[in-house]
Parts: sequence; structure tokens; C-alpha cells
Amino acid sequence: MKHEKHENTEEKENVNESEQKTEQTAETQADSAEAKSSDKADSAESKDAEKAGESKEKTPEERIAELEKENADLKDQLLRRAADFDNYRKRMMQEKQDAFDYGNANLLKDLLDSLDNFDRTLDAAKDAKDAKSIADGIKMINKSLVSMLENKYNLVAFGKEGDAFDPDLHEAIGMQEGKVKKEELAAVYLKGYKLKDRVIRHAKVMVVKPAE
Repeated sequence: MKHEKHENTEEKENVNESEQKTEQTAETQADSAEAKSSDKADSAESKDAEKAGESKEKTPEERIAELEKENADLKDQLLRRAADFDNYRKRMMQEKQDAFDYGNANLLKDLLDSLDNFDRTLDAAKDAKDAKSIADGIKMINKSLVSMLENKYNLVAFGKEGDAFDPDLHEAIGMQEGKVKKEELAAVYLKGYKLKDRVIRHAKVMVVKPAE
């Protein structure tokens, strides 16, 4: 009986030892897996840190090269803008000069018809026996010319006998007394003209004023 008890005890001890070894093996494997996982994480963090360090830290030569490139780009942009501005300035000057040189082209073109009519009238006057026909032709030309200037270019003539004297419109070249209540135009030697609302030539007039 003692021998059987001793064998049972040994079997139990063997079982316990086997279980302990199994538990130790499992713990060792778990520790190993955890260590490997930790090593991988540390390795990944190390690589990320190295990459970040590489992206942030550049050599002086690389930094100088970048600055030189930026400087060259800025110079190129500046030169392009300067060239564009110079071309714009030249174009504006040319347009201004063209406006000055050819601004009256339309007016002169319209005056050509009147000049042609004067030429025809002069040619007809050589063989004309009636002075009235010549005068009528000149009146027609004058009427056509005045109509064109008024309707197309807003040129308006002013100044006629009996109008009230206005120093802003009239230039008095003489003064006389008469039976009038206020100063007025006694005679108009040269008509005045307005372009729209601006006086471009004052009328030259004789003024009559109330007698003292």
C-alpha cells in the first residue's frame, strides 16, 4: 500500500511539474510576443523620427540652392512685370498720340463735302451771268455746313442784335449810349460758338447801354 501511495504521489508531482512548465512556456511565449510587438513599434517610431528629421533638417548647400532658385524665380517675375508695364505705358502713349493726331479726322471728313460744294460753286461762278444764283449756292452750302455742325457735333452759334449783353458770352469791342433799359447788343461783328455747354469762342459785339 505504501508503494502505491508513493507512486500516486510521484504521478501527482509529475502532473504539477508538467502544468507548471506549460504555464511557464505560455508566459514566456506571451512575453516574447509582447517584446516583439514592442520592438516593432519602437522600430516604426524610430523610422518615422528619422524621416521627420530628414525632412526638417537640410544641409546648408541644399538650403542655399533653394534660396537661389527662389531668388531667380522672383527676378524672373519682376522682369516680366516690368516688361508688361513698359509695353502698357508705350501703348497708352501711342493711343494718346493717335487721339491727338487723328482726333479731328471725322470732323475733317465731314467738312470735305462742304469744300467740294465750294469748289463746284466757284467753277460755276466762272460762267455764271447771274450773281444771285452764286449767292444762293453759297447760302445752301452755309446752311448745310451749319446743320451738320449743330446736329452731329453739337456746335451752336450765338449772338444777334437785341440780345442782352453777357460778359461770359460776349466780348465788347465798343460801347455806346442809347434808349435802352439795360445793356444789349447793338451789332454783332463776329458770332460766338459753343461746343455743347462750353464757350469755344466769344462773340465780338458792339454794346449799347442806357443813357446817363
